[in-house]
Formats: sequence, C-alpha cells, structure tokens
Amino acid sequence: MSDCQEIGRNNDFASSCISSGIDFRNQHMSQVNQQKTKVMIVDDHPIVREGYSRLIEHQDDLQVCGEADSKVDAIRKIMENPPDLIIVDISLKDGSGLELIKDVKAQFSQIKMLTVSMHDETLFAERSLRAGALGYVNKQQAPEQLIKAIYQVLKGKVYLSAAVTERMICRSIGSDNYSDQSPIESLSDRELEVFEQIGEGETTRSIAQKLNLSSKTVETYRENIKHKLNLENATALTRHAIQWVLEKK
Repeated sequence: MSDCQEIGRNNDFASSCISSGIDFRNQHMSQVNQQKTKVMIVDDHPIVREGYSRLIEHQDDLQVCGEADSKVDAIRKIMENPPDLIIVDISLKDGSGLELIKDVKAQFSQIKMLTVSMHDETLFAERSLRAGALGYVNKQQAPEQLIKAIYQVLKGKVYLSAAVTERMICRSIGSDNYSDQSPIESLSDRELEVFEQIGEGETTRSIAQKLNLSSKTVETYRENIKHKLNLENATALTRHAIQWVLEKK
C-alpha cells in the first residue's frame, strides 16, 4: 500500500475517533477517585495517535501516558513510564509491531497489548495473539469498537471480530469451511515481514537496515520464502510479493 493511501485510510479512522465523542464513563467507572488506567499508543502516524488520544482521554478512567512511532522509542518510554495497556500498529517506523509485542511480552509480561491496524485481520489477528497481544481491531471498524476492545483486554479477555473468532474456532476443530490455508499463512512472522518489504520494492540491503538484520540473514529469509511459496527464482519472488502487496491495498 502506498504511503498516501495508507495515510488516507489512517486519517479517516483518526478523524472518526476525534469526532465521535464516545463516552463509556457510566459503564466502566467503579469509583470516582480511582486511579486512571494508563494507555500507551504506538503508531507511526501522528494524526492516528492524536485520534486515539482524544478518544481515550474522553473516558474518565483512562489516560494516555505516552506515544511512540517505533519499537525503539516504545521500549524506552515503557521503561520510563510503564503503561497498563499498549495499543500497537502492525507497521512501525522501524519494523513490525509483532516484534514489539514479542519483546514487550518477554520483558514486561504484566503489560496488556491490543493490536489496532489496517492490515488484513485474517492474516494478522492470530499472529498478534501468538505474539502476546490479547486483541485485534481493524481500523475500518467504528471507533467505539476500539474502546470496547480496550476494556475487554484490560480485563484479561481476548477481543476479536466475530469473523476472526469463527475462523479460528472452525480451523481448530478441522471444519472444511476454513481448511484451505493460503500459502502466505505458512510464512513465519519475520518471513512475512520480509516478503512485504520485497513487495514494497525494498532491496536486501534496505530490508536489512530497516529490520536491523544482516544481509545474509535477509537472503536466508528470501530463500525460505521461495521454498514455502514454491517460487523458482528471485524474479518470481519479487513479482509475487508485489502482487500480494497490491491486492492488500
């Protein structure tokens, strides 16, 4: 997805958050003087962070304690002022939000996490849960769903859309409705991240720099991806990755 298209869709969601004025105060306040729950927002688009912040601050028992646009910045701010919950986008300035979720889970196990992204939930919702998040909200959903998801995750409960929940249940019981798995789903989180970067036109060197990996490691991922997707060569890999990225837009 181009930066302009992604920013446009993100801006639509952020504007909806800002204008919605959702108020769940009477539903969720247990004590007038209770300490507010701290929420950190990790997203690489400033206008999206502003939209989330206004929506969250409208709740009497929630407060935004920090914002970040990258994994490195997020970890630093978590250490300075640990939140109770983190909202994480899949795409960050310095890589994948999935990697941040894994790091937070390993280092700060008490912090709950909620993924909010424009990416395909059928591909990323389950990955987010495996990484350590408790919920996934697509940015195409109404803003009130974000607030509902926040309170659900703060209770330690999983929040997913009905469609994803049904898909996961059917796959777990071997239902024929969801027996056909896309080859893309066989990729690991890191392989999928590299595959997407290839589709965005990034070179091996630029992918290595962005993901803080060696070029040799990126080449290994490329070979693994070709094998799993049954692609003959680098040209076929690039063509397939570009097509996949375009279809996601």
